[in-house]
Amino acid sequence: MKYLHTMVRVSDLEANLEFFCKHLGLVEQRRVDVEAGRFSLIFLSAPGDESAQVELTHNWDPEELSGGRNFGHLAYSVPDIYAACQRLQDGGVTINRPPRDGHMAFVRSPDGISVELLQAGKPLPPKEPWASMPNVGEW
Repeated sequence: MKYLHTMVRVSDLEANLEFFCKHLGLVEQRRVDVEAGRFSLIFLSAPGDESAQVELTHNWDPEELSGGRNFGHLAYSVPDIYAACQRLQDGGVTINRPPRDGHMAFVRSPDGISVELLQAGKPLPPKEPWASMPNVGEW
């Protein structure tokens, strides 16, 4: 068996592409628009790791999506968790669980999907302002 992808249903495709591509740094690998079924599938991956993909599924007709937390979360390792969180925060993304421990942080997509960021290798030493930041909302 081989892992292929995780599917995440999204309501606002452009907002989610901005979050996953611009802010998280994922790269679009391929896109399939299915006119008859009125949906699009967009496959994203981290640069250099094209085998582990996230599939954004966007139904063209409006629908109410809720939860996100019940999905669980996506997880990505990053070379510098503080730099990654600063870049996300500078881009307007709320850091729901700051990397107080130099190891783990959580953010949420526009549709409420929880995304875990993990420091690659050993945790970094605690650093301000992250060490003192409280949690915001759910993560």
